[in-house]
Amino acid sequence: MTASDLQSLFVTNLVRYNSGDRRRWRLIVGDVRVYSIATHAHCNWAVTPLGSASEVDAVERLADRLREDHPIITAG
Repeated sequence: MTASDLQSLFVTNLVRYNSGDRRRWRLIVGDVRVYSIATHAHCNWAVTPLGSASEVDAVERLADRLREDHPIITAG
């Protein structure tokens, strides 16, 4: 899975379970940062959501679930 695939997965799930439109959720999620596996062996990606407290909470809860299934991704 690539960073852009993961971002799309975030947006799809957030729209499905929290309503709103794809554009708004894409702006809230922002870019998926990919780190080196050498320094981040457990999970090599992170997001820094920007939005209201409830929006940020929704993204962070989803990130916890997605880390279980997709801990390692590639750039792209």
